[in-house]
Amino acid sequence: MTESPHWIKSSYSEHGGQCVEVAANLATHGTIPVRDSKDPHGPTLAFDTTAWTAFVAGIKAGDFTA
Repeated sequence: MTESPHWIKSSYSEHGGQCVEVAANLATHGTIPVRDSKDPHGPTLAFDTTAWTAFVAGIKAGDFTA
C-alpha cells in the first residue's frame, strides 16, 4: 500500500478525554487504521472495514453504554 493515512480526530476530542484518530481514507484497502490521538507516533491498530463499520453502527445505536 503506497497511500498515506489521512488521520481524522474525533469531534469529541475538543472536549478532552481519551480519543482516537481514524484513517478512513484507507478503507478501500480493506482496513481502517486507528491510533491514540495523544500519541500519534505510537502503535496503530488495523481493523477490517466490516468489523469497523459494525462497531461504529453499534456506537450510534447506543449498544455500548458506560
